[in-house]
Amino acid sequence: MTDHTRRTVLRTAAATGALAAGTLAAAPGANAAAHGGGHGGHRLPTYVFVHGANSSAGGWAPYMRELTLLGHRTLAVDLPGHGPDAYFPVAYQAPQDLEALKTEPSPLGKVTLDDYTDHVVEVVRRARRNGPVILVGQSQGGLTVNRVGNAVPELLDRIAYVSAFCPVKLPTLLDYLKTPEAKDSLAFTIPGIAAAPELGITRANWRSGNPDFLAKLKAATAAGYPDAAFRALINTLEPDETAGIAVTDARVDAATWGRIPRTYIRFSEDRMIPPALQDRMIAEADALTPRNRFTVRTVRAPHMGPYRRAPLVSALAELARGIAG
Repeated sequence: MTDHTRRTVLRTAAATGALAAGTLAAAPGANAAAHGGGHGGHRLPTYVFVHGANSSAGGWAPYMRELTLLGHRTLAVDLPGHGPDAYFPVAYQAPQDLEALKTEPSPLGKVTLDDYTDHVVEVVRRARRNGPVILVGQSQGGLTVNRVGNAVPELLDRIAYVSAFCPVKLPTLLDYLKTPEAKDSLAFTIPGIAAAPELGITRANWRSGNPDFLAKLKAATAAGYPDAAFRALINTLEPDETAGIAVTDARVDAATWGRIPRTYIRFSEDRMIPPALQDRMIAEADALTPRNRFTVRTVRAPHMGPYRRAPLVSALAELARGIAG
């Protein structure tokens, strides 16, 4: 990786974090009753949620609560190095040492997209014993959804992307952020920490009180949120993310991923993954498997999701329609 690419990845992934075997018939929906455990009778699907960069399973908690109260089964995954295993640098604590933050090593530097994939595959295998599975990813979490769909399509009854990256023709997240459809993205406008390239991480200072940083971060990820809600949101984010994720090949496989029923939930106000870029990835996937196309839903929301959650809860609840073991 060149120094220029490393610097680009450092800026991109930190911002994006504000920003997770068998034979089937080829027809869409064939997965629904092909596999699964349980004790017979009606088996509800389990939603398995994958978070984006610098986030954790906790980011899905408000939606899981509402879906559970509607009678759905939900589970959110903490990807390796996130959630209880997240690393918070000593220099990140108050009073912060901004210079030390640039060089303090992090265990995230050794984590790869393969690690993310293997972890989620194991969760999906366990969940599948109890019935159908719906795998949902947001933002960078779409890369993991792609990889899991490539690996174990027989275990998935539907996959869903919530304003998420879904590489089809181009290999990586970074490649898509360089396309004309991404020209309005604010991903590269957010000031970040220039972590040493040899650390293998991106590092963001979500605790910064710099007004320019906060204004640009809010414009890119949570425009329209009250300031207090925005601050509460960014204080749930984790400083470190694996730099290599953004430059790892995560393209879908038509023969495996391509046979899983799929949904894309567009965010019409997203300034990180602009609607034009979301539409490009949807169109590429539909061209790859024209007999199994995305079901598309649009929610008016910035990258962090809608401030009023009901529209996204409704779109997520719809994913379970027609799926029962």
